[in-house]
Amino acid sequence: MEMEQQLEWNEAQKIVINVDLIAAAKQHLEFLATIDRNRWLYEGPGLNMAIYRYYSCWLPLLAKHSECPFFEGPLVVPLDCEWVWHCHRLNPVRYKTDCEQLYGRILDNHNIVSSLKGISKMETEETWKNLYPNEPYDLDSARALSDKNPAQILESENCSNYDLVSAVKRQSPFFYQIVQTCWYGTHHLRSYIMYFLQVSRPHMTNEVYLEGAVARYKGFLHLIRRNIARSIKSFSVPTYDIDLIWHTHQLHPISYCKDLVDIMGEVLNHDDTDSDRTKGQKLDTGFSGTTKLWEEIYGLSYWRAGAMYRGNTPSPLRTCAYPSNPVSKKEDTFADQKIIHLPEMKVLEVMLEIIGIRNLPEGRKGGFFVYFSKSQPDRIFNARKKLTIFSESGEKQVAYFQCEPCGHLLLEIMSQSSHDMSISKSVEVIGSTALSLNDLTCPASKLTMEKWLEVVQSTKLEALEPICIRVAVSVTTPSAAPYVFHMVCTRAFSKISCFFTFRGRIQYAKNWTRVIDDAGDEIISLQMRNSKKSKRMSDSTLKKELIGINKAGETHTLAKLVGKAWLLVDSHWSLQFQTCSGDDGYLLELVGGSRIIKFFPGQKLDYEHKHCAKGRNQDDFMTAIEFSSEHPYGRALALLDLKCGVINVKEEWLLLPGIITAFILGDILRKKGYSSLLSIGNNLKDKNTSIEETNACNE
Repeated sequence: MEMEQQLEWNEAQKIVINVDLIAAAKQHLEFLATIDRNRWLYEGPGLNMAIYRYYSCWLPLLAKHSECPFFEGPLVVPLDCEWVWHCHRLNPVRYKTDCEQLYGRILDNHNIVSSLKGISKMETEETWKNLYPNEPYDLDSARALSDKNPAQILESENCSNYDLVSAVKRQSPFFYQIVQTCWYGTHHLRSYIMYFLQVSRPHMTNEVYLEGAVARYKGFLHLIRRNIARSIKSFSVPTYDIDLIWHTHQLHPISYCKDLVDIMGEVLNHDDTDSDRTKGQKLDTGFSGTTKLWEEIYGLSYWRAGAMYRGNTPSPLRTCAYPSNPVSKKEDTFADQKIIHLPEMKVLEVMLEIIGIRNLPEGRKGGFFVYFSKSQPDRIFNARKKLTIFSESGEKQVAYFQCEPCGHLLLEIMSQSSHDMSISKSVEVIGSTALSLNDLTCPASKLTMEKWLEVVQSTKLEALEPICIRVAVSVTTPSAAPYVFHMVCTRAFSKISCFFTFRGRIQYAKNWTRVIDDAGDEIISLQMRNSKKSKRMSDSTLKKELIGINKAGETHTLAKLVGKAWLLVDSHWSLQFQTCSGDDGYLLELVGGSRIIKFFPGQKLDYEHKHCAKGRNQDDFMTAIEFSSEHPYGRALALLDLKCGVINVKEEWLLLPGIITAFILGDILRKKGYSSLLSIGNNLKDKNTSIEETNACNE
């Protein structure tokens, strides 16, 4: 960072904001998570009812309480009203205008507590009941879908003509962008090349990450202030870490208005009406312009790991919440956790850009670029990828990937030259340098670094000074990585067959399927066997059982076919096909204790993006989705790639049931000759066959 750029950054950090934005941002994220578990407030009758209650009940109550408090202590806002109020405040200019027109002043959130906290809720409920005897304090989804007509909203005198339905629709996807799971790859300014795994995003609640977000928010405001002072019209577009802090600031209306007037002489509006991110549109050109201005003024990279746009929100599985499963006395996890046990692996997101190169020998010709890789084995990132150097190519290219949070990133500087257009270009290694990931993740680094690094030359170049490259890199805080396994047969098999290739009763005594991790270490070996016939059996049907041998050489019966279901390990978990049509489209259900896991054909929710090779059939995949009170609309826990034999599992407790399920599915596909998972489900629904019949051996 040059002196002038450092002074600009220092000036930006002098901006005073009268809100504890870090603490407020954490509460903000907690609230959005709660709303995402109540998606009936996103649209339809539920949202219409919430808007009615917001205008008719909450705002009048807030106005009276702020003028003459009904009681000591904070007022608690109902969840549905809080959501509409949240979206209204995110248009600060319009909210200010509406409040002044309806009540003569801005209605602030001072001494107001979210319904999530529940402090003094009894007093608020009592006051609400006295003021609105025919309107319950809490609004539940069942009542919202069957109560007042939305037309009543427009009949209220204390109502503005601001389109709150559209405002809510614009804000609904925000939670996915900043909190929920995602996948990444190499990111060009105009395109994405995605090739890595899903990872959770706990970094958004990390103190160090949020401190950086607040500093960048001040930098964002300073850029807009500079443009206003120079009468430059611009459309500034924030990254998502900045946007989170900006939203959080707006949720404190009086402080926001006062702070912004002090900073730039006017209340800065929040324009979220544009959502078209295609090339050349307002949002695209605005983001490119903001990036260019930021990097010119501050000499720092604008893009930040964990803060970039992640694509469209995945398609929902359900339009209404799944009924909560009654609490069971049975265990939620397997009784014997020692069958397979793996240490937790950490992962972090890295954003890397090579900005410039200097001190090259005079007269040196050729295009320069960089190869980046890990200097030691890495189970998540084991590639060697190319990056252009911005000062050389004029093209902004940023690598966005994931790796283990240890060791070094190795940067190799390459030169490519050709003396004749007809001759292929030759590539020469100029030298290398390295970055310590441990240094980047320590609190002192603030998870970001931009500086000149000296290159250790590998060729004898006549340079007066050491060659250096300017590197911009940012990381997120480390988080738990998903577990990835491969299922490998012990003998060769046909390309058109499933990776489970048992053929006939004789081979059950010989062939095993090995489950290995990314390092090639065997976790467990599996074999499907015919169990002994019971003396009571009157038919010739062979019963099934799944046998596993773990790393310690211990043999375990992992699952048994009993009636129409597979009972796993200790019989606290059962796996069975869905035979009823029209229930969300899932094919399998795994139930254990209070957990319900449904298996859907294809890549769903977090796994929806087509990050696999082109031409892959969605019927090759199956996604495990958990439904619970915490995740009533479903949470993706695992992805089974039945054609390639790869299992991606997010949580350790699902490792063994996920492996067992994948193996059983593969066995069914092979024996019955089904072309896809959907054909299994259709066959079961049309013929009402049982899983026992599906798995029975043919004589």
